Amino acid sequence: MMTLVEPLVPALRRYARSLLRDRSAADDLVQDCLERVVGRWHQRRPDGDARTWVFTILHNLAINRLKQTARRGMHVAIEEQDEASFATPPDQEDRLHHQAILDVLSQLPEDQRSALLLVSVEDLSYAEAAAVLGVPIGTVMSRLSRGRHRLAQLVNDVPKRIDTTIPILRRVK
Repeated sequence: MMTLVEPLVPALRRYARSLLRDRSAADDLVQDCLERVVGRWHQRRPDGDARTWVFTILHNLAINRLKQTARRGMHVAIEEQDEASFATPPDQEDRLHHQAILDVLSQLPEDQRSALLLVSVEDLSYAEAAAVLGVPIGTVMSRLSRGRHRLAQLVNDVPKRIDTTIPILRRVK
């Protein structure tokens, strides 16, 4: 067995490195492949080519690893990263703004909201929006104009939820 497998190790390493593009991951993959070859040598067909069988095992293990990496994301050693790479910008204000826009949109009449969403969000032409709504193009244009005007008024009336210039002091007893 070893006389058949040992000469394949350099070729297995090359193939694993070309598949994974990471030297240490490729070495781990070859190690796993060789463990599987040794443990399952009795399952090999005696009339089959050992080289093909070993490369098939390596290939299947590599595909499984690549799929696993795609699902889980790349493994990153914490010691090798700086603190800035773990930081993410806060998105609370964006979410609050997004929720405020959704709240304002829900205050529009249904016909204006539908026209605005079809044209502005779904990127339909006026003619396509008119066909969807079953109204003439002029009606869509009118609803858009009134909806945009009303939306601008409502957005300007929304108070800033977070004013960062005023410090918020709270008393805790």
